[in-house]
Amino acid sequence: MLRSALEGLPGDLRFDEPMARHTTLRIGGPADAWYAPAIIADLSAALARAAAAGVPVTAVGGGSNLLVRDGGVRGLVVSTRNLRRLERRGPTGFIVEAGVSTGKLLLEATAASLGGLEFLGGVPGSVGGGLIMNAGTYLGEFKDVTVSVESVRMADGQIVRRAREACGFRYRHSDLPADEVVVEGEFELRPRPRGEIETDVRALRDRRHQREPKGVANAGSIFKNPPNQFAGKLIEECGLKGRRIGGAEVSPKHANWIVNTGGATAADVLGLVAEVRAAVSRRHGIDLEMEVKVIGQA
Repeated sequence: MLRSALEGLPGDLRFDEPMARHTTLRIGGPADAWYAPAIIADLSAALARAAAAGVPVTAVGGGSNLLVRDGGVRGLVVSTRNLRRLERRGPTGFIVEAGVSTGKLLLEATAASLGGLEFLGGVPGSVGGGLIMNAGTYLGEFKDVTVSVESVRMADGQIVRRAREACGFRYRHSDLPADEVVVEGEFELRPRPRGEIETDVRALRDRRHQREPKGVANAGSIFKNPPNQFAGKLIEECGLKGRRIGGAEVSPKHANWIVNTGGATAADVLGLVAEVRAAVSRRHGIDLEMEVKVIGQA
């Protein structure tokens, strides 16, 4: 039924697709169907068709902040990675589709001598995922530059536009509905000398390079920083750097990163997550909240 309901969709459609191919952790069981449209209209049509056929839908972005369980994902997984339109809007604005990488957006803004996106220096992922989680660093976050967000309702394929104030942006979170697929953001930046932008971006990238593991599959920071605390410091004080379960390891370089040293499963990662949370709760009385999104079946 699922195959007959979805076959013929324009774009990249695959059945029984391993999600490990689509996450930076290189972990994840198969999706019943995986679909990456090239234009928003095709996504709208696909969601309307899936809804009419009773096919459940899960939306993903670039896979950099995502853990897919080993049993995979039932129904249709929609990826926005091929939605890559990026256009100028007036002297200081951009209209950017969800699949544009954060690095590409920062590069275009820097070339135009427009500041406000310096916080994206060294930050992986896509614009859509960045909006959903209000990604950022000490230099700022998406809420600081967002004018509006467009999404497509899974229930009927209709497009919804929200002004920034209606998005509920806060630390590493937003109120953008889980039953909608974020497809586009409008951003307003400010003129700034290119040299100043590049200096701030270089400093942030250097800082991240010194602190964060490289050359190993990961999903970035696993936990949100508690108020006035740093998750990595709390975990390190519990003596958990280098702790392993299977192929998953608490990075010896940064304790708030769990890396895939080779052959790790989602169960390995979630086992480490549980162990870390329990240790931090015992020692510090703090309940760490995951920053990485977890989807799929065990």
